[in-house]
This record gives sequence, C-alpha cells and structure tokens, in this order.
Amino acid sequence: MNILTINAGSSSIKCSLIGNDNALIAGVSLPAPNDVETEKQLINFIEGLPQINAIGHRIVHGGKRFTSPVVITGDIEDELYALFDIAPLHNPPALAIVKMLCGLYPSIPSVACFDTTFFVNMPKAASTYAVVQEWRDKFDIHRYGFHGLSHAYACAKAAELLGQPFEDLRLVSCHLGSGASLAAIANGQALDTTMGFTPLEGLVMATRVGSFDPGALLWVIRHGDLDLKAVEETLEHRSGLLALAGTAELKEIIKKANSNEPRAVLALSVYLHRLRSGIASMAASLGGLDVLIFTGGAGQASPQLRNDACAGLDFLGIILDPALNQTATDADKIVSSAKSNIAISVVQAREDIQIAQAVREVLH
Repeated sequence: MNILTINAGSSSIKCSLIGNDNALIAGVSLPAPNDVETEKQLINFIEGLPQINAIGHRIVHGGKRFTSPVVITGDIEDELYALFDIAPLHNPPALAIVKMLCGLYPSIPSVACFDTTFFVNMPKAASTYAVVQEWRDKFDIHRYGFHGLSHAYACAKAAELLGQPFEDLRLVSCHLGSGASLAAIANGQALDTTMGFTPLEGLVMATRVGSFDPGALLWVIRHGDLDLKAVEETLEHRSGLLALAGTAELKEIIKKANSNEPRAVLALSVYLHRLRSGIASMAASLGGLDVLIFTGGAGQASPQLRNDACAGLDFLGIILDPALNQTATDADKIVSSAKSNIAISVVQAREDIQIAQAVREVLH
C-alpha cells in the first residue's frame, strides 16, 4: 500500500509517498501552506507519483471529538472545520488541503491523523488547568498537547537505537522547529507536555510567544485598547524569536549570537533558559530520566543548540559526546558520552512514517 502523507505545519507543507516497508518513494517540502502557488506545486507533485492507495493528513488539533485517526467523510470534514479557531496557524491550511484533495481524488480514502491523539490519556494532574469548573465543562479547557506524531515516532526510534523496549524507558522528547514542545513519556504513555489547550503555550518558538502571564495579557489589552484579532496576530505571528531577535530563524540567531549581537544573544539565552527548564520539569514528571531526544528541524540540525541545551543539564548527569554530536545532523544517532547517566539521541523528524502507520491501522 502506497500512502501519500500530507504534513501541513505552521511554516511549510511536507509531502511524502511511503511504501509498504516505510520506504520513502518520493518527497517534497513546500512553503506557505495557504499559498495558491503552493497548492499548484502540490498537485503537480501528486500527479507525478506512482499509484496512491490512501492519503494521510496531519491535523494538529483534534479537540474533544477526535481522539484517534479517522477516515474523512463529508460529515467528518464538517466537524473538522468546527475546530478552525482552536489552532489558527495550523488547522485552517491543513483542512484547506483536505478539502482540495478529497475533491480532486474522491476514490482515494483519506485519513485524518491528529497530533493530540498521543496525549489523550495524559494524567489529570498534568492536563488540568486550575480554572473554574464552568470553563472546564463548557469549553473543555485542558492541556491537549501537540506534536504528538513527532514525539511518538522519535520515542520509538530512540528505543530502537538503544535496543530496548519503548515501554521500559523514561524519555523526554524535544521537538524543536518553528513550533517547539517537550513531552515526557513512560510505560509507553505521555505523562506531561509543554503545549496546552492550543499550540501557543510552552517553549519560546519562532513567532509564537510560548507561556506568558495571562495577567500581563489582560493588562496590555486593557491599557492598549487592543481587539482580539490584534492580540492573536501579535501572540501567534509577531512574538517568540522574531520579537526578540528581529528574525525567526534560529540558525541565523545562533550565528549572530556567536558574534555577540545583543538582540541575538538575548533571544538565544531566553530560548535556552525555557528549554532547559522545560527538560528538567519533564524529567521531574517522570521521576527520573533514561533518554533525552532531540528532533524537529532545529533539534536535529544544530549541534550547537544540543550542546548549549545539555551544558546546563549536567546536574542531571546529561553529558554529550562532542564528536558524535557534531556528526548527527542527518542521521538517527546516539550522541551521549560514555560518562553520561542519560542516553542522548538525535532522531530525524518522520511524522510521515507515523502517519502512514496510522493510516494502515485505520484502513485495515
């Protein structure tokens, strides 16, 4: 079975054709998920592929309704559109592609695969916000968690690299890209994560603010006379690394920070502070740590980012091997020192494989 996977993120669309053995038959990465030209390029890519038996779509937010992958029908599509505003950077462009491809290829089954599924059984202690019962009941306010497809694949691959059962390990997975989140996993289950009700909470991201005092937000709205659209635009598109350094590109920020450019130095220090604090917090949620995983565009591509993150975590017994770390930008690899109490791995982000596996399970 050849499965076309569509991963519409906040900054790009990644498309892959995955064969029976999870081999990558063809792949392409396109910019701007909601761009008309991108849609043309996507169709051209698909038309050039061999037989497609099914299509798997990454949908970031499944809300309360969708807790597992589901075959997309007209009714399901309508329900997915009801989740538009809960993840405004992700769900709208992803669902636009769903609508387009379901219309162009109605005979090919399409399956929606949700980032939130991985966190469905997260403990109440980790998922519950201390807000009034009315909000929790009426709006189903709780921490959903995101990047679940990436975290699930990374953990399974890291366990494979170590030659140990996934279920026997306590892992912290760091998905670091334009969006970024951490997940704590034990006994094969997610126990904690940094993102919340939406993908806005948690780590500092490319253009997203991450965790931010709601009291400060209320103060700014009140004294700045801002409407909700302006606030949303600022928190989603004008915050994060972009706000601190003037660019959202972490690679560029690291380069400028190494040259002591003040804004870049501040941005990188804030980013690393939040990252290290988050990793330590996730380890505390697990009651200890066996494996630390770096994945996502920045997590897998930047040896310096991994080095700087781990340098502040030596109190946990986390020690990188500098030589292994330097050569782990394009391969799945264990990069911890022999002196490290914790295994450190770099895993290539392969949501496409995770999506393909989910599609097979649903259709079979």
